[in-house]
Amino acid sequence: MHFFTWSDFYIKANLQIPITVYYYGILRVEVVYFLSTFPLQVLSPETVNFAAASKEAATMELNVAKMIMLAGGVLVVPVLAFVTSFLFWPGALLKAYNWYWRRRLGLVVRFSHSGNYHFCYSTRGAPGGATPSLLLLHGFSATKDMWLPVVKFLPRNQHVVCVDMPGHEGTSRTGPEDYSIRGQVERIHQFVQSIGLDKRPFHLVGTSMGGNVAGVYAATYPTHLSSVTLVCPAGLVYPTDSEFISRLRELEMGEKDESIPLVPTTIQELEDMLRLCCNTPPKLPRQVLSGLLANRIPNNDFYKEVFMEIVGEKSRHSLQENMHLITVPLQVIWGKEDQVLDVSGAAVLQGALPHCQVTVLDSCGHSVALERPRKAAKLITDFLSEQAVSDGNVKKVS
Repeated sequence: MHFFTWSDFYIKANLQIPITVYYYGILRVEVVYFLSTFPLQVLSPETVNFAAASKEAATMELNVAKMIMLAGGVLVVPVLAFVTSFLFWPGALLKAYNWYWRRRLGLVVRFSHSGNYHFCYSTRGAPGGATPSLLLLHGFSATKDMWLPVVKFLPRNQHVVCVDMPGHEGTSRTGPEDYSIRGQVERIHQFVQSIGLDKRPFHLVGTSMGGNVAGVYAATYPTHLSSVTLVCPAGLVYPTDSEFISRLRELEMGEKDESIPLVPTTIQELEDMLRLCCNTPPKLPRQVLSGLLANRIPNNDFYKEVFMEIVGEKSRHSLQENMHLITVPLQVIWGKEDQVLDVSGAAVLQGALPHCQVTVLDSCGHSVALERPRKAAKLITDFLSEQAVSDGNVKKVS
């Protein structure tokens, strides 16, 4: 039994109809040609005139039919390419989709070099506008593209820079010394200098591992920043253990080698990771999940190396140890249902830095950029506007 599918519909709509019209046109031309070959004395004047007019009309219809067939063929090629990619190379299709989304948002991918080290980043706009430039730091095992949903809702004239963290995606992959939180801070500072972002104070945003890096960066290089936003940051001592931290403790105490929850190796483990990171996990087709996994698996050894560095003694509580040194205006955004890093971390930051602005998002997990991109963009934009007003008032007083 054959079930009708959308691809059947497309083929019928774009191939069979033009073919039918095409053959109908041929038939009319042949009939009219047949009439036009009759001896004139056999046909009446009305018949002759009809045959001539019909021949011209039929020829036009045939040309139109040919154009329709050509258009149908042009449409079929990309659709077949899409279907083939979706079935056999879903990972490549996802990368193509990110490329399209960056292009649509006006983001341009660039490389910055500092000695033998290179950074990959995407950027939009130019520095020097009414608000400070934004530098966005992604989390563990993600890429600069994780910020695409947020960038979509930022003002088009906002200068935005999204960088691949050390070793991730297009940025140089070196060794463990660059993957610790302190090592990442130094590499990000190197990046800031390489693109001239340090010429004017900028706003730094970091999430999860990137939040740990952003917090320590703010404590280390305060004069380079106008303000900082930490989204569900790692690196704290959390009063309440999250599901992930509890599982991490079990892994540390256990003797058997279990998989790291944030480094999936199967589709089932990938689905488990999405449930861990999102309050409402996206319902993705199996082919999309296969594509996501296919893009991650070649990097799994690297992810494990980074993971061991950021959960090691030198990095695990880096933000906790440095947060008292943060002097720039601080914004904290946290998902109330975060199962990776418990929301109780927000109270830790607020206790140490009473003037920080804390927002807890209801019905949101760890992946704020994925689950609440519009809200995150608005909170950041509003925070920047508030700082601009505050700075303006200070200048008036002075």
